[in-house]
Amino acid sequence: MKIKLSFALLLILSLQSCKYYSFTGADTGNAETFQVNFFQNTAQLVEPGIDRDFTLALQDLIQNQTKLSLVNNNGDLVYEGEITRYYVAPMTATADSRAAENRLTIAVNVRYYNTLDPEKDFEQNFSFYFDFPGDGQLTGGQKDEAIDEIFTRITQDVFNASLTNW
Repeated sequence: MKIKLSFALLLILSLQSCKYYSFTGADTGNAETFQVNFFQNTAQLVEPGIDRDFTLALQDLIQNQTKLSLVNNNGDLVYEGEITRYYVAPMTATADSRAAENRLTIAVNVRYYNTLDPEKDFEQNFSFYFDFPGDGQLTGGQKDEAIDEIFTRITQDVFNASLTNW
């Protein structure tokens, strides 16, 4: 009887604590809502639609990895910023001075505000890249794959910086 009661108490306590800590390592504290303001594309080279794609990718990641509710304003946690870099540069050259490999780099400046714990606020740049053959063009499916891979990495880095204590 004591074992069953102890197990039941332990189970209830562990489930109750999931409000504040998730299996993804997210520590949302007492926050119940979050908002992701539109990330403007201020890069010199403007790729249409990536501002919307990044905003949605960050919203989706936070919704999928926490129990926070997405709101349009007055969120307990607020993400905002801008895409500051989008560029392709050669990485390695061939013997006849042509690019053997190119790299797409995207950088995003993020401002994070925790209205319940302002000590956790930050502004930080996040960037990642995708390498592709120098003899090809970054178009169509390859461009979509590159942007998806970069945004997956950047959004996870933003999530880790704002909601994990690793």
